[in-house]
Amino acid sequence: MSDTSNLFHVSSVLNRQSIAQHGLDWTRMGAAPGIAGSRRPEVEGSFVCRGEEEAEFFLEIINNTGGPVDLWSVDGVDEGLLLDNGNGFVYLPGRIPAARVRLVRSDVPPA
Repeated sequence: MSDTSNLFHVSSVLNRQSIAQHGLDWTRMGAAPGIAGSRRPEVEGSFVCRGEEEAEFFLEIINNTGGPVDLWSVDGVDEGLLLDNGNGFVYLPGRIPAARVRLVRSDVPPA
């Protein structure tokens, strides 16, 4: 996984169409809203991974919920705005437009 961005987002492929159209917007990711199989978003924002190692960790967690996942590169985020959820993982408490995310890896090819 080689990319110029240092931030990534991992999500179920069920959210691919929403992310491609609206970007990272937790209010629109109804197909699979939370990480690790939760039924609703954990926070009002979007979790991002700081680097490839953390992204690989999330890829494993979400893959263990039984469905294929996508890895998105996230650009143009001021890392000073990221908040810790209390477990050492960070999220941006806001929406990230579609123009600033790019699909970089998937378990399922694009439709």
